[in-house]
Amino acid sequence: MTDALLKVCRPCDRYTLKATCPSCGAPTRTPHPARYDASDRYGAYRRRLLAEAAPRTQGA
Repeated sequence: MTDALLKVCRPCDRYTLKATCPSCGAPTRTPHPARYDASDRYGAYRRRLLAEAAPRTQGA
């Protein structure tokens, strides 16, 4: 599978085509969610991790 063309820098919300953000130097990632897979073995763990991390990030 090829790497996504469009990327986003999470700290400054800037879209780019590069692996690092040109303005702040942070690593970029794809802005699209992962594809749905009914046989996802680790989905429950990932959702639990997101649920536990959500209250901490809202207060900061």
